[in-house]
Amino acid sequence: MHPSEDGLIYDWARAGPRHAVYPQHVMLDDETLRDGLQSPSVSDPALEAKVELLHLMESLGIETADVGLPGAGPQQREAVLRLCREIADQRFHIRANCAARTLMIDIQPIAEITQLTGIPIEVCVFIGSSPIRQYAEEWDLADIVRFTREAILFAVREGLEAMYVTEDTVRSSPEHLRVLLTTAIEAGAKRLCLCDTCGAAVPQGVWNLVSWVNALINDMGVNVGIDWHGHRDRGLDLANSLAAIEAGATRVHGTALGIGERVGNTPIEQLLVNLKLLGLRDDDLSHLPKYVDLVAGATGVPLPVNMPIVGRDAFRTATGVHASAVIKAQKKGDAWLADRVYSGVPAAWVGRTQEIEIGHMSGNSNVVCYLASRGLPITPDIIKAIMETAKRSTRILLESEILQLVRNISPHLDETFSGKNEG
Repeated sequence: MHPSEDGLIYDWARAGPRHAVYPQHVMLDDETLRDGLQSPSVSDPALEAKVELLHLMESLGIETADVGLPGAGPQQREAVLRLCREIADQRFHIRANCAARTLMIDIQPIAEITQLTGIPIEVCVFIGSSPIRQYAEEWDLADIVRFTREAILFAVREGLEAMYVTEDTVRSSPEHLRVLLTTAIEAGAKRLCLCDTCGAAVPQGVWNLVSWVNALINDMGVNVGIDWHGHRDRGLDLANSLAAIEAGATRVHGTALGIGERVGNTPIEQLLVNLKLLGLRDDDLSHLPKYVDLVAGATGVPLPVNMPIVGRDAFRTATGVHASAVIKAQKKGDAWLADRVYSGVPAAWVGRTQEIEIGHMSGNSNVVCYLASRGLPITPDIIKAIMETAKRSTRILLESEILQLVRNISPHLDETFSGKNEG
């Protein structure tokens, strides 16, 4: 066993009065193909791309996927049908769920697809619950209670497992939530989904809300699960998801790259990695880059270079001090150490490595490491020429530029050498 956290990494999360107590395991619900496609900037992926994404979700160990809202029209219905057939044909472990308003016309197509494919589909029945939403919609509590009861009773009669989704839960009063959630449970809902629909919550508020709902469920003496669905308008999406888990949520939602309504949802790749770091999951994440690349290409959403875990720069450095620490770890022959000495996320988990580049903040160690990793000659003259060029530059040197500097001094360098990191 490597002398890891206990010997080389001090964990302040385990010290002090606030000590998170997490469950043994947390499930994930992938909303990429439903809420993710509500982003105003995405293109609806081709059906075969959706099928490929479903395969990648399965490979990542994701438990459930929202495969769409079939009540939205024929095109959505056909896509949901195709995806559910793929789950059935491939005998996937991942389970399907579908969003539906508290309307029979939304729920009925889900029941029909279940009958056609033979697989169970969880219906996620949603309705706004906050006072501001009620005021805008000109609803009163009695209306929402009636819609809730009728929709869930109908879903249960159709043989569907129902999850009750209160939109804008984080801005709803406990008095109204007690009535709505109790109604849903009594009508047959097996899960409750608490939503930060507008990205308005902070972690303490999330913890308070989920704890309160957990206590309500315990008081009722029922076995009902809690989901958390968070948006990122304030940039607190991941922190809020972790707070929800700490308070009792057993399934959290996310989308690839965080795409979704407005500025999006909690990025599911960040959930996967953080839950593994916390010891709450142990998924094989080697397909994660392929998954996010496919989503980026299929939806037309650019992948930011500084995106955590999957961005181009996630494991790159050209800073001399940082690179020196990584290089020293590599010289010890310790891959575990090299992957963590200047990184909070192990690059190897997602099939990547720590990359040393050369730029105006670099030192000689950057150049030596860069040349050695490519089998290029290392001489004082070459190091000096590269360093002088790097110090005059305003950006990272391209591999073609470095190769040319090497060839200027070592003209016999194999002309067939081809670079791998242009840009």
